[in-house]
Amino acid sequence: MRYWLFKSEPSTWSWDDQVAKGDAGEEWDGVRNYQARNFMCEMAIGDKGFFYHSQSEKAVVGTVEVIAKAHPESKTDDPRWECVDIKAVQPVKTPVTLEQIKADERLSQMVLVNNSRLSVQPVTETEWRIICDLAGITG
Repeated sequence: MRYWLFKSEPSTWSWDDQVAKGDAGEEWDGVRNYQARNFMCEMAIGDKGFFYHSQSEKAVVGTVEVIAKAHPESKTDDPRWECVDIKAVQPVKTPVTLEQIKADERLSQMVLVNNSRLSVQPVTETEWRIICDLAGITG
């Protein structure tokens, strides 16, 4: 199993929107960055991810699970864009902010710290466990 981080602007697609989709989940569509798309192509069913609210909140607010491998995005005819489907797993007890992540020396190599604009990015198992601990959840 691998770990990921999915960034979304809450005004466009929020944690509550994701939760409302239930076990059916939703396509993680609209990604128009080749590196982020390529990361989705590496994902496997059962991989876990953090759901991260960007813009003003800038915090991990929940965890998700990949429920469908990469496939052509249904909202475009452009064959370059693929996506995975994800479902909400659990909310965090305490949101973990970007400020907290940047301040934690153990997370200094995290992609989010060094490339905060990338909308889909890998997370190491160690980073996953640290953030889950900070968030008050078990991963």
